[in-house]
Amino acid sequence: MKVVVVIPARYASTRLPGKLILPEAKVSTGRYIIEHVYRNVQRARRINRVIVATDSQRIYDIVKAFGGDVEMTSELHTSGTDRIAEVASRLDAGIIINVQGDEPEVRGVMVDQVLDTLIEDDKAVMATLANKITDVSELTDPNVVKVVLDNYGYALYFSRSQIPYVRDRKGPVSEPGITFLRHLGIYAYRRDFLLEYSRLPASPLEYAEKLEQLRVIFNGYKIKVSITDYASNGIDTWDDLKAFLEKYRYD
Repeated sequence: MKVVVVIPARYASTRLPGKLILPEAKVSTGRYIIEHVYRNVQRARRINRVIVATDSQRIYDIVKAFGGDVEMTSELHTSGTDRIAEVASRLDAGIIINVQGDEPEVRGVMVDQVLDTLIEDDKAVMATLANKITDVSELTDPNVVKVVLDNYGYALYFSRSQIPYVRDRKGPVSEPGITFLRHLGIYAYRRDFLLEYSRLPASPLEYAEKLEQLRVIFNGYKIKVSITDYASNGIDTWDDLKAFLEKYRYD
């Protein structure tokens, strides 16, 4: 089965415009954020192609300059998933993997893991990853998306708030029987479902939380979640960028 990774990369960002091609990253690390993501994804063992999907000529030109595969998409898309679906509609592939363009710490093994998670579960139309929260500050950080699962590993809900809320708290992240999970920005879709997904009505929950994966649950579909030991911190703010550059400097 052919597998293609599509990286949605828009220029506009409410909190950090142009973050994927900020010169600070290029100067400090030799690569723009979008190139870090692209090169890391290429290390996955079981993919056939990596494509950046953008509505920005500046991003398009930079990806072309470093030798990446890139396609222009409509400026009218309101979500990264809609942008990916446009590219997927032109592809002959069974599975499409979405890696966010602002996740420079993503690893090839994470791409392989989310792919295996989807392939191994016929009931799931979509798969994603999460890891365990060990830092109590992440529980109340709205930039850290949390997820809770059912007994079979399917997502019950995603939120920027702490979920579950423990009424009789025993410890910050050590409640007996509860594992607090941080959702990571990587998804695998069966291509047919991805094309359908882009046509589904958006959920009020999606608008409230600004989390487009809630559209899937709201419309009655299942998302399988696999727990990974790897962490991947996205770039949403200047502080995130500074933390990444500092970490990169000492790795």
